[in-house]
Amino acid sequence: MRIITFDSIVTAVTELCGRAACDLPPDVLAALKRAKAAESGELAQDFFDQYLRNADLAATARLPLCQDTGFAVFFAELGRDAMLDRGTLYEALTAGVRAGYKKFYLRKSIVADPLFDRKNTTDNTPVILHLKQVDGDALKLVLAPKGGGSENMSALKMLKPSEGRNGVVDFVVDAVVRAGGNPCPPTVVGVGIGGTAEYAAYMAKNALLREIGAPSPDPRYAELEAEILQKINASGVGAQGLGGNTTALAVHIEFHPCHLASLPVAVNLNCHAARHAEVVL
Repeated sequence: MRIITFDSIVTAVTELCGRAACDLPPDVLAALKRAKAAESGELAQDFFDQYLRNADLAATARLPLCQDTGFAVFFAELGRDAMLDRGTLYEALTAGVRAGYKKFYLRKSIVADPLFDRKNTTDNTPVILHLKQVDGDALKLVLAPKGGGSENMSALKMLKPSEGRNGVVDFVVDAVVRAGGNPCPPTVVGVGIGGTAEYAAYMAKNALLREIGAPSPDPRYAELEAEILQKINASGVGAQGLGGNTTALAVHIEFHPCHLASLPVAVNLNCHAARHAEVVL
């Protein structure tokens, strides 16, 4: 059994907060450059220039890519042959976020109660943790800060199984088009199909972590991703919702077995600053 210290997790997460807020992943940068090259509209091209300049300034000056530094959402994989020396993983992540958002001067955006007592917690905690147990003795952490603008455009629909492929396509495309400029497009579109209502929503968010442009390993779903992306980009919503050839950089689908009476479909969007960073301990 390998021991991972509580303090090492706190230290790693503290730094992860800065990386996730300031460094746009290479696949996102490459996708933005490809979209700019394919863009015919002058206004949209100007937006892409701004996106790329912003990413360069953020990385160089160690400033956040966006003023909304998001809800701290973690996707963790803990090896079954690993354990913490003390405390819980949730407590360590919370301590790391508390320290990281302070160290890097990141905006604190979390309110303690969603309805009756919307007072800021002042340290961007609590965190959201999705934990999976895997083989091995390592701990993999992915931090995906989720801003309010893109998260607010999430959508879930319990389709009838008879609505099938066309129902899925229509729902996803409509969700992205109706979102308009609110999620700061071009977006990355995560889609979860199957499971239950809450699991479809989880899959949609998890799908955002896939490398942009990497198709689903299942050729049927890869074809569906391509079809949905084509229809979204044909909508003309474009960069910042002001027109153009690229409304979405990619569509990523995850799927899971579901009840014979159900066809859950969820959509989760990332803005053009599709932030995430990972570390393995």
